[in-house]
Amino acid sequence: MMNLDFLVIEGNIGAGKTTFAKLLSEEYDAKLILERFAENPFLPKFYNDPDKYSFPLELSFLAERYGQLKNELTNRDLFHQQTIADYYFMKSLIFAQNTLAQDEYNLYRNFFDIIYERLPKPDLFVYLHLPEDQLMLNIRKRGRDYEQSITTDYLKKIREGYFTFFSQQDDFPVLIIDTSRIDFVASREHYKILRDLIVKPIDWSGIRREIIQPDF
Repeated sequence: MMNLDFLVIEGNIGAGKTTFAKLLSEEYDAKLILERFAENPFLPKFYNDPDKYSFPLELSFLAERYGQLKNELTNRDLFHQQTIADYYFMKSLIFAQNTLAQDEYNLYRNFFDIIYERLPKPDLFVYLHLPEDQLMLNIRKRGRDYEQSITTDYLKKIREGYFTFFSQQDDFPVLIIDTSRIDFVASREHYKILRDLIVKPIDWSGIRREIIQPDF
């Protein structure tokens, strides 16, 4: 991964982005940045009452993500050459446009645009794609109480938000990988297939899509 100083592993809720980011960082001894979503006091409240808590939730995430990324990415780690994160700042915009009323979103977007330009951009943005039915199974399996009210329709809106953003931006290369036919958590061979799609030397630009179809 010598050409990937800053790698982002993203995906919808339940796609396995954090697990995969951890596996990669362990193998390549990379600095790992994990989103601190569990520390947000508004998250459980939002899932129970979205209309009331959507704006404070999104603002708190905006501030938290910016603070964490700015601190982690601007302070050089002498012991790790590379950095892997399980989220990027644009995630804030994608979720906000699905939870906020239009007037709130317009105000939120002003803050986002100002902050976004100040952050380093990833060398590669990897999006792990799973169909919504598989995402729902993963969400149920991990059993977080505040996630159990998530619906398939909500996951579809999040996925559409990501793809719309990808089609409109040219700040960094994007690799979209359909992982619906593999289990990189249970199978080391499946993990290696997924890993090799990312770390093999390629002159990245634009958007590239991959579907993994293992032969075993």
